[in-house]
Amino acid sequence: MINTSLILAEESESHNPLLPEWYDITWSLVAFAVVLFVFWKFVIPRYRKVLDERHDTIEGGIARAEAAQAEAAQQLAAYREQLAGAREEAAAIRDEARTQGAQIVSDMKAQATTESERIIANGAAQLDAQRQQVVSELRGDLGKLSVDLAEKLVGASLSDDVKQAGTVDRFLAELDGVSNETAK
Repeated sequence: MINTSLILAEESESHNPLLPEWYDITWSLVAFAVVLFVFWKFVIPRYRKVLDERHDTIEGGIARAEAAQAEAAQQLAAYREQLAGAREEAAAIRDEARTQGAQIVSDMKAQATTESERIIANGAAQLDAQRQQVVSELRGDLGKLSVDLAEKLVGASLSDDVKQAGTVDRFLAELDGVSNETAK
């Protein structure tokens, strides 16, 4: 046993257990180089391609979102401008309608006043014509009655037209004079 421990002690002095052997380092470097080459040649380009695609997708989405937002803001501004124009137009139409309504009302009042005055004038003219007609009929009737009464009183015939007309006119003139005195 001592012999084995001496051999181990000799080997252990010459060999550090923390440092690997040169062939292990060489094969590890070769394997590392192969893995590094495979990663460098195949994995990293695909990884970069995927990252670039994601970057482009994200940037493109942001750009599209910004463009859509700008377009929406532009449409909103156009809509508000259109709405303001429509409100102004509606206000102008309302004002015009009020003005036209007031004009129509004033025209209708003027027309009604004119029509009323015309009707009143026609009524007054008809009343005057009817009064003249009634007065002339009454004069004729009154004259005939007064002649008949005078004939009965006098007992003579007053049927002569000239005499009768003079008598009637004189009687009516006296009657007008009496009515004027009572009116005063």
